[in-house]
Amino acid sequence: MSVPRCVAEVLREHSTLELECIDRMYLNLYVPILQREPGVAYFWRKHRGYSFASSALMAPMSRAFVGSIHAFAENQGIPLITFKKGQRKDEIARKHFACFSGDEGVVFIGKAQEKAAVIRTVRRRNLDTGQTYPWLLHSTAMVNQYYFYCMDYDFGPFFLKLCSYFPYNGKLCINGHEYLKRQLEQRGIAYEALDNGVLSCEEPRHMQRLADGLSAEKIQRLARKWLRTLPHPFPAKDLRAGYRHHVSILQAEFSLTQVLDRPRTGRVFFEQVIRDNVDLGRPDQVQLIFDRRVTRRTPGRFRTRVLTDGVIPSLHFD
Repeated sequence: MSVPRCVAEVLREHSTLELECIDRMYLNLYVPILQREPGVAYFWRKHRGYSFASSALMAPMSRAFVGSIHAFAENQGIPLITFKKGQRKDEIARKHFACFSGDEGVVFIGKAQEKAAVIRTVRRRNLDTGQTYPWLLHSTAMVNQYYFYCMDYDFGPFFLKLCSYFPYNGKLCINGHEYLKRQLEQRGIAYEALDNGVLSCEEPRHMQRLADGLSAEKIQRLARKWLRTLPHPFPAKDLRAGYRHHVSILQAEFSLTQVLDRPRTGRVFFEQVIRDNVDLGRPDQVQLIFDRRVTRRTPGRFRTRVLTDGVIPSLHFD
């Protein structure tokens, strides 16, 4: 048995699976016209029919929205928990999803106080008359954010977050690997799952086509579907007038999974990656992340780095 001598040979001759897929995607949810002060003024004065635009009008709308969330949780028997400072939301979500047995539904709702962009009013004074008047401006505030952790038939676990204060911007977080697993299960294609990926599949080419099929239209439909299902800050009259959340990408992570045939091949791969980066013209830093949990409380330093100072490379193990 010959041992492969370079990275290209390892990937060419010793890969049992290769998959390109969207990993995590974090998306903005926002009503475009309400992101600027003139649009907010139009909403309250022209659409809602008030003589002025003020945060005094926003407060009852926010209270009604929060009330609808609590009523929704109580009527549906959905846990509503408050995230404590420093808690890892992913760990809490993992425990709740593990206990969820349905194909689809709201698993739990989390509440956290976070800084958010909001629209407020300040009092300004007319220099000619001396009278004060409200003036809209962008600001930030610590407000409650509501996290809806849900299970979708096509996308698997995800969360949708909505701010409890005007203009009620939100976030949608999906996982492309979870979407892919759901698609494989629906088609009866056998696969072996990783925690966040796929280790093997009986139809790898079909799996790649399914991964490529995760389109903007499907993500839009997911957002529309759950915004209709969950409590919404804008009543039906506003929605009919076009005050609906749009979707844009805030952050996207893409994954290339390459599964090697045996541990020895993986060791050769990583050692060769280090060698290939220790010469002139290569990146000045390479770091390997090992499969063990290291937290801030873990004593010591855990890393392997290749540093290049000018033309002199050095290998550091901590």
